[in-house]
Amino acid sequence: MKKTAAAAKAGAATAKTPAAKGNPASYFPSIEKKHGRPIEEWKDLIRTSPLTRHMELVAWLKADHGLGHGHANALVAHTLAERAA
Repeated sequence: MKKTAAAAKAGAATAKTPAAKGNPASYFPSIEKKHGRPIEEWKDLIRTSPLTRHMELVAWLKADHGLGHGHANALVAHTLAERAA
């Protein structure tokens, strides 16, 4: 049975979504472009923050530094994963 072009395209889009969510670093180029700071600078801010919980750090980046939820979440997830390793 052949897939229609629309069905194939929809399946491809769905297949890509989990991979992007599973790799916080995939957001890094757009974070640097949109916010004008290198990723290491963002990670240093997170590391030196007195906050330690994931969602507290995400909320802080959003409120105090103007990041969107996805960008803040990606930075925090990547930074905390390095800390745990």
